[in-house]
Amino acid sequence: MKPIISKVQQSQLRKDHPVFRPGDTVRVNVRLKEGEEAKERIQPFEGVVMSRRGELLGESFTVRRVSFGIGVERIFPVHSPMISSIDVVRQGRVRRAKLNYLRQRKGKAARIKRVETFEKAPVPAAAE
Repeated sequence: MKPIISKVQQSQLRKDHPVFRPGDTVRVNVRLKEGEEAKERIQPFEGVVMSRRGELLGESFTVRRVSFGIGVERIFPVHSPMISSIDVVRQGRVRRAKLNYLRQRKGKAARIKRVETFEKAPVPAAAE
Protein backbone atom coordinates (compact mmCIF):
# COMPACT_ATOMS: atom_id res chain seq x y z
CA MET A 1 0.00 0.00 0.00
CA LYS A 2 1.25 3.44 -0.81
CA PRO A 3 2.41 5.48 2.18
CA ILE A 4 0.15 8.44 1.43
CA ILE A 5 -2.95 6.22 1.29
CA SER A 6 -2.06 4.48 4.53
CA LYS A 7 -1.49 7.85 6.22
CA VAL A 8 -4.93 9.09 5.17
CA GLN A 9 -6.57 5.83 6.32
CA GLN A 10 -4.68 5.94 9.62
CA SER A 11 -6.61 9.08 10.61
CA GLN A 12 -9.99 7.43 9.94
CA LEU A 13 -9.49 4.29 12.05
CA ARG A 14 -11.67 3.66 15.11
CA LYS A 15 -9.69 3.28 18.29
CA ASP A 16 -12.57 2.51 20.67
CA HIS A 17 -12.70 -1.25 20.00
CA PRO A 18 -11.11 -3.76 22.39
CA VAL A 19 -8.40 -6.16 21.29
CA PHE A 20 -9.89 -9.46 20.15
CA ARG A 21 -8.57 -12.48 18.28
CA PRO A 22 -9.95 -15.56 16.53
CA GLY A 23 -11.44 -17.91 19.11
CA ASP A 24 -12.81 -15.12 21.29
CA THR A 25 -16.54 -14.87 21.90
CA VAL A 26 -17.67 -11.33 21.16
CA ARG A 27 -20.92 -9.39 21.26
CA VAL A 28 -21.16 -6.99 18.32
CA ASN A 29 -23.81 -4.30 18.79
CA VAL A 30 -25.02 -3.35 15.31
CA ARG A 31 -27.05 -0.23 14.47
CA LEU A 32 -30.10 -1.01 12.35
CA LYS A 33 -32.47 1.39 10.64
CA GLU A 34 -36.09 0.37 10.93
CA GLY A 35 -38.47 1.18 8.11
CA GLU A 36 -38.26 4.34 6.09
CA GLU A 37 -38.27 6.54 9.16
CA ALA A 38 -35.15 7.65 10.97
CA LYS A 39 -35.81 5.14 13.75
CA GLU A 40 -32.65 3.35 14.77
CA ARG A 41 -32.11 0.46 17.15
CA ILE A 42 -29.16 -1.60 18.31
CA GLN A 43 -29.17 -5.36 17.78
CA PRO A 44 -26.53 -7.56 19.44
CA PHE A 45 -24.90 -10.42 17.52
CA GLU A 46 -22.93 -12.74 19.80
CA GLY A 47 -20.68 -15.51 18.57
CA VAL A 48 -17.16 -16.83 18.06
CA VAL A 49 -14.68 -14.86 15.97
CA MET A 50 -13.76 -17.21 13.13
CA SER A 51 -11.19 -15.02 11.39
CA ARG A 52 -9.80 -11.55 10.84
CA ARG A 53 -8.56 -10.34 7.50
CA GLY A 54 -7.40 -7.18 5.77
CA GLU A 55 -5.63 -4.13 7.09
CA LEU A 56 -6.39 -0.53 8.00
CA LEU A 57 -9.86 0.53 6.75
CA GLY A 58 -10.35 -2.72 4.81
CA GLU A 59 -10.06 -4.91 7.90
CA SER A 60 -12.99 -7.22 8.65
CA PHE A 61 -13.83 -10.12 10.92
CA THR A 62 -16.22 -13.07 10.74
CA VAL A 63 -18.47 -14.00 13.68
CA ARG A 64 -20.32 -17.34 13.84
CA ARG A 65 -23.16 -18.38 16.09
CA VAL A 66 -25.62 -21.26 16.09
CA SER A 67 -29.20 -20.03 16.07
CA PHE A 68 -32.01 -22.60 16.34
CA GLY A 69 -29.64 -25.37 15.23
CA ILE A 70 -28.44 -23.50 12.13
CA GLY A 71 -25.00 -21.90 11.91
CA VAL A 72 -25.13 -18.20 11.05
CA GLU A 73 -22.02 -16.23 10.05
CA ARG A 74 -21.74 -12.50 9.57
CA ILE A 75 -18.80 -10.50 8.29
CA PHE A 76 -18.32 -7.11 9.92
CA PRO A 77 -15.95 -4.34 8.83
CA VAL A 78 -13.94 -3.43 11.95
CA HIS A 79 -14.06 0.33 11.40
CA SER A 80 -17.67 0.57 10.20
CA PRO A 81 -19.89 3.31 11.65
CA MET A 82 -22.75 0.74 11.75
CA ILE A 83 -20.98 -1.04 14.62
CA SER A 84 -22.00 0.62 17.86
CA SER A 85 -19.61 -1.36 20.08
CA ILE A 86 -17.77 -4.64 20.41
CA ASP A 87 -17.63 -6.44 23.77
CA VAL A 88 -15.34 -9.40 24.43
CA VAL A 89 -17.47 -11.89 26.37
CA ARG A 90 -14.91 -14.69 26.68
CA GLN A 91 -11.37 -15.22 25.46
CA GLY A 92 -10.60 -18.50 23.74
CA ARG A 93 -7.36 -20.38 23.22
CA VAL A 94 -6.89 -21.60 19.66
CA ARG A 95 -3.84 -22.50 17.61
CA ARG A 96 -5.01 -21.22 14.25
CA ALA A 97 -5.85 -17.89 12.66
CA LYS A 98 -8.79 -19.23 10.63
CA LEU A 99 -11.28 -21.46 12.45
CA ASN A 100 -13.09 -22.88 9.41
CA TYR A 101 -13.05 -26.36 10.95
CA LEU A 102 -15.77 -25.25 13.39
CA ARG A 103 -18.30 -25.38 10.55
CA GLN A 104 -18.21 -29.19 10.56
CA ARG A 105 -18.36 -29.52 14.36
CA LYS A 106 -21.54 -29.73 16.40
CA GLY A 107 -22.35 -29.58 20.09
CA LYS A 108 -19.51 -30.19 22.52
CA ALA A 109 -17.02 -30.83 19.71
CA ALA A 110 -17.36 -27.17 18.67
CA ARG A 111 -16.26 -25.83 22.05
CA ILE A 112 -13.13 -23.70 22.42
CA LYS A 113 -10.89 -23.74 25.47
CA ARG A 114 -11.02 -20.69 27.70
CA VAL A 115 -8.01 -18.52 28.40
CA GLU A 116 -7.27 -18.42 32.09
CA THR A 117 -6.61 -14.84 33.06
CA PHE A 118 -5.07 -14.33 36.45
CA GLU A 119 -5.46 -10.97 38.08
CA LYS A 120 -3.10 -9.86 40.79
CA ALA A 121 -4.72 -9.80 44.20
CA PRO A 122 -4.57 -6.42 45.93
CA VAL A 123 -1.81 -6.15 48.46
CA PRO A 124 -3.26 -5.57 51.96
CA ALA A 125 -2.10 -2.44 53.72
CA ALA A 126 0.37 -3.06 56.51
CA ALA A 127 -1.33 -2.74 59.91
CA GLU A 128 0.71 -0.69 62.34
